[in-house]
Amino acid sequence: MRCAQGGGLTDERPSFREKLRMEAAERFRQGDENPIIAHDLRVSVRSAQRWRRAWSQDGPRALASRGPASLPLLGDELFAVLEGELAKGPVAHGWPDQTWTLSRIKTLIGRRFHKSYTVQGVAALLKRHDWSCQVPARRAIERDENLVRLGEGDLAERGRTVAVLDAWLVFEDEAGFLMTPPTTRTWSRRGHTPEIRVRGRSRRRLSVAALACYKTGEPSRLMYRPYPDARPDGRKSFSWKDYRHLIQAAHQQLGGPIVLVWDNLNTHLSADMRRYIADRDWLTVSPLPPYSPDLNPVEGIWSVLRRTTTAHHAFADPADLNTAVRRGLRQLQYRPDILNGCLTGTGLRHQPP
Repeated sequence: MRCAQGGGLTDERPSFREKLRMEAAERFRQGDENPIIAHDLRVSVRSAQRWRRAWSQDGPRALASRGPASLPLLGDELFAVLEGELAKGPVAHGWPDQTWTLSRIKTLIGRRFHKSYTVQGVAALLKRHDWSCQVPARRAIERDENLVRLGEGDLAERGRTVAVLDAWLVFEDEAGFLMTPPTTRTWSRRGHTPEIRVRGRSRRRLSVAALACYKTGEPSRLMYRPYPDARPDGRKSFSWKDYRHLIQAAHQQLGGPIVLVWDNLNTHLSADMRRYIADRDWLTVSPLPPYSPDLNPVEGIWSVLRRTTTAHHAFADPADLNTAVRRGLRQLQYRPDILNGCLTGTGLRHQPP
């Protein structure tokens, strides 16, 4: 039996289907009925009937796989060339934005290889080579990729510093949570847009600073400090003293040297903060490269919190928002596997000393 053009399948699927047909041939020989065979092999009754007709005419060899009826227009070698063209981006091929669509890929195949594909054929071609339609990640234009190359420069130096000092590798970041929660996704009847009830007038927010702490042989830890929007001094952002208190508390709980990694926020670079860092021999600070939030695992923690705890939640007042955020962070403190996953998502590797 033959597969569709190009198989429409991965290399494993044709062999798997051939195995099913051989099992069906053995059941035919034993005299089992088509519905029973279809139920046991989890195939349709019509497929079992078609296999039985072929088996009755030419025996088991009629059910053996003979490959695709025709070869695909783009083989593996040409598809590798296509992947190289796709990696250049749509802008390099004359389109105004950075989004690849099936119609654009169809046009690119015609220009580059002089072969005609349908849109459905392009979709099957991409799926057969493990491509899928995804939501792209955003990356700042000002970002310098030479500064964020993993395993080189400052990133590797931090790992050596942690190993030499037997210190905790601590990442810091801050985020704000509004009374209007983020909306994820929900199921609804087609044609009926679902509604999420939220508070529309309040613009109160809750600021949270968090530390993700990692050390070889120790469970990962999460420490945080929430600060409400309405503060006695009228300040709406963290001061250097707030960061000082958080770092001091982390040092007391961790009980060892700290290699602190954070971004280039102006408060982090203030004169008072620099003096505080210089006076502490147990504290080593290393800044992240500019425009590189994807290298900070705390960003992943914020993403988890917004997709679970605060999503679709109608907060009654700022105290309710504060309680929900604290509850979500407290639950993450008992999930070191999630904290390790956030570090893995950055692409960084902490080598044991």
